[in-house]
Amino acid sequence: MATRTRSFGTGNRESHDASAFYDRFVAPELSDDETVNSCAAADTLVCADARAMAGVDDNSVALVVTSPPYFAGKEYEEALGEGHVPGSYLEYLTMLRDVFAECRRVLEPGGRIAVNVANLGRKPYRSLAGDVTTILQDDLGLLLRGEIIWKKAKGAAGSCAFGSFQKASNPVLRDLTERVVVASKGRFGRAIEPKRRVAMGLPHVSTISKEEFLAATLDVWEIRPESARRVGHPAPFPVELPQRLIRLYTYLGDVVLDPFLGSGSTAVAAAQADRRYVGYDTDPEYIALAERRLADEADAEEAPSIGA
Repeated sequence: MATRTRSFGTGNRESHDASAFYDRFVAPELSDDETVNSCAAADTLVCADARAMAGVDDNSVALVVTSPPYFAGKEYEEALGEGHVPGSYLEYLTMLRDVFAECRRVLEPGGRIAVNVANLGRKPYRSLAGDVTTILQDDLGLLLRGEIIWKKAKGAAGSCAFGSFQKASNPVLRDLTERVVVASKGRFGRAIEPKRRVAMGLPHVSTISKEEFLAATLDVWEIRPESARRVGHPAPFPVELPQRLIRLYTYLGDVVLDPFLGSGSTAVAAAQADRRYVGYDTDPEYIALAERRLADEADAEEAPSIGA
């Protein structure tokens, strides 16, 4: 028997009727646009500011996966207010809004954006995930799909800031998780259903296994963090994180964009999954690092296996 919104305490939600809950809100305006363009910039890395991605065609990207630079505390933000680095948190949010507006432009209808963020501070705490949600949903009109909790460690690991140790005066919560905020452009499903995509020569083949699909559609992902020393970047995210998002949300041959490329994990994940990539970063050293990682990936794929 189906439950209703007022049926608190029910054990599952498979047959739950939430219409009464959604009736309290203004229904999102869905688009019937099916314009999907080719991406002339595919398989390129660009050393430029992602607030102006003129080289990327409108409606040409299937998925944006990115992890914006932290507002403070990372090596590449020591010179706050200089160059492309915002000088205040509000300027930082404005910068994110401008970049995500460009992402909205280049996403095809039904294309998705997944933004990995760590929440900030304790005096006071600031929910960057909440601010990103506001930008995507309220400012840019994207459709929120959900929020993934990325669990990076187990047990008592994590940040070493205890505040007042074993005392009630000021204990501090230690971070074991980050967030991935996921939204869609204009509609929840991808534009153009797979059979029509075949006829039109558009990407249409899903590659995710049953086991990974069941794991990826849970809202808690346990993935070990990447070593900054090994990658050569102060805040790399593990290739496994964009890999899972790419296999969940894209077809074989789709274009994946990272407007804050950093060490290139998203581009590497796209190449490994036989998707195409576009990456932007303002730091030429990180562009060079990402190019080396992609070259290493290509060499690894071409190398004959032992015993072959």
